[in-house]
Amino acid sequence: MRASFVFSEVITGLRRNVTMTIAMILTTAISLGMLGGGLLFVRTIDKMKVNYLDDVEVTVYLTEDISANDPGCTGDPCSSIRQALESNQAVESVVFENRAEAYERFKRIFEGQPELVELARPEALPASLHVKLFDPARSGVIVQEFSGQPGVDKVDDQNKFLERFLELLNAGRNGTFIIALIAALAAVLLIANTIQVSAYTRRTEVGIMRLVGATRWYTQLPFLLEACVAGVTGAILGIGGLIALKYIVLDRLLAATGGAIPGIELVEVLFPVAPVLLGVSILISAVTGYVTLRLYVRH
Repeated sequence: MRASFVFSEVITGLRRNVTMTIAMILTTAISLGMLGGGLLFVRTIDKMKVNYLDDVEVTVYLTEDISANDPGCTGDPCSSIRQALESNQAVESVVFENRAEAYERFKRIFEGQPELVELARPEALPASLHVKLFDPARSGVIVQEFSGQPGVDKVDDQNKFLERFLELLNAGRNGTFIIALIAALAAVLLIANTIQVSAYTRRTEVGIMRLVGATRWYTQLPFLLEACVAGVTGAILGIGGLIALKYIVLDRLLAATGGAIPGIELVEVLFPVAPVLLGVSILISAVTGYVTLRLYVRH
């Protein structure tokens, strides 16, 4: 098989159906770009779980009476609550924070918003016990056991907030994958249609080649390569789009969260996302091209 002939046929086919080729490349780029975005979503969610799960706490807010009259948590019922928490096998550590310390922490958190700090008063912030668990997934046990106890105003489970936030990110990831699937279906249909049109326009050439002894693979390989070249080109455009999106939009957007959502590094786009997109583009193009030729092309 002469490689020069095959490549010349591939170039001819791509140029002959240039508008359909461009549409196929762009549709493939969009679908693979959305797939890459979904993969980056998954990676970001995994990083957030690693970063935050170890820091998840259960906060036991104490009543006004304790907050105002027991700044050292030395009397009952504060000391009893603290001892009960420290003796619990699920608890790793317990840190008491009185009203004055809560106010100082509030000022540090909102130091960039002085008008909010001026409105706040120490009397408005309750004393609390910050409980760190060996297994944050067991936070519900602490909430259930200590909610409603004398001296306890309420119990705040940070793990619930984290779960809701991750569910929101998961919903965004699922939406991205659904859009990618719809765009991928459009790309598959375009690839199949392009191959049919290309084979039809060259049916006379292919027929002559078969008459002089050319094999089926020899006559059909250019069509498969056309689909693969268009698919790989679309994947490269999709990867380039993800890189551009990172620097133009995502870096600024994630920086605005103050580190709450981890940033996306360039290496995360180049590996493993880029190889996955290239592999998927080749697989879809080759399989679609092969099936189309087997079903619609009889030369």
